[in-house]
Amino acid sequence: MLSADRSQERLARRAIALVLAGGRGSRLRQLTDRRAKPAVFFGGKFRIIDFAMSNCLNSGIRRIGVLTQYKAHSLLRHLQMGWSFLRPEMNEFLDLLPAQQRTDEATWYRGTADAVFQNFDIFRAARPDYFVVLAGDHVYKMDYSHMLAEHAASGSDCTVACVEVPLAQASEFGVMTADSSRRITGFEEKPQHATPIIGKPDRVLASMGIYVFTADFLYAELERDAADPTSEHDFGRDIIPNLVDRGRAAAHPFEESCVKTTPDAEPYWRDVGTIDAYWAANLDLVMPVPSLDIYDPNWPIWTYQQQLPPAKFVFDDDDRRGMAVDSMISGGCIISGAHVSRSLLFSSVRINSHARTREAVVLPEVDIGRHARLNRVVIDRGVRVPEGMVIGEDPQVDAQRFYRSEGGVTLVTAEMISRLG
Repeated sequence: MLSADRSQERLARRAIALVLAGGRGSRLRQLTDRRAKPAVFFGGKFRIIDFAMSNCLNSGIRRIGVLTQYKAHSLLRHLQMGWSFLRPEMNEFLDLLPAQQRTDEATWYRGTADAVFQNFDIFRAARPDYFVVLAGDHVYKMDYSHMLAEHAASGSDCTVACVEVPLAQASEFGVMTADSSRRITGFEEKPQHATPIIGKPDRVLASMGIYVFTADFLYAELERDAADPTSEHDFGRDIIPNLVDRGRAAAHPFEESCVKTTPDAEPYWRDVGTIDAYWAANLDLVMPVPSLDIYDPNWPIWTYQQQLPPAKFVFDDDDRRGMAVDSMISGGCIISGAHVSRSLLFSSVRINSHARTREAVVLPEVDIGRHARLNRVVIDRGVRVPEGMVIGEDPQVDAQRFYRSEGGVTLVTAEMISRLG
């Protein structure tokens, strides 16, 4: 008899992962003006999509389709450069599937479900037994093979991964209720008045946008949905609520397949869909013991990265000391007589003498001028912060010059700087 691990490995080889990466992510404001949300930088050297992709590889799923639409060039380029090592002759592949009007000459992807439906001929040719459908814009570590094994053992047609979130955040998610057998009994998309978990009045059960389907069942459901003129052809708005109404969907708790370094660590999953959430999730990584462990050699996060020299810290004068405290500094950075505190610097950032950053998320190729002071900021790629500029100390001034979030985080882009003259 096969061991549980070996059985899960074989199930993973019979599955195809479909990463839905077509969304703009408009709540990230100017960070998604030129790139899709899954292509946004995260964690010092990664893109957001790298977490779902790495989860696939580490779970043993090595047949992956990525469905793209909105401003996909940087995302496609990243995937081509960093994820082209899968080998078709070993029954592995990465298929990049932009909207290309496959079903007729007038229809682009109308929704997440339609994106999968339009590529059915490609997926059928690979003859999978299961589909693992994933959002490409969340940050977390999860072993999908556990969820896949539970799905196969239960005989479910559809299994939905779920995570507990605060009741106050219910309007941001698809919220579920489930019975003692884990059958989903109710589903509401972004409700204003959600039903809390029994015994936990301040928590709700939220869909993670992760679904496992038996292949033949998904083919039939999406054909039914494609023929429905009233449908928006979306998994969260149409497919899953329909299956819940028919009693065909089961819940899978995230904590059962979350990959954690220590048993008592928080099950970490973040939808980094707003500037505040994006800033906070990046700074989570600079904590002494972060809940999201990107240093775990047993569950590596793969990505494409440039060949860069190590970070450098120069000058040790009393009034000009290059140093960083409680921070993450990526390759190619130069901290030249500046002070960096509780910040995350992406690749090839230069911070010049007497400048100071605190609680700053600084994307690649930024240059921060002498004597600048930055606090609670996100600095977009390629920005040149002028000498002496102060950001994050006067909310009224920041709101006039830049974008300031409800949580008090200031977003700075090159276009904003250029408008200042």
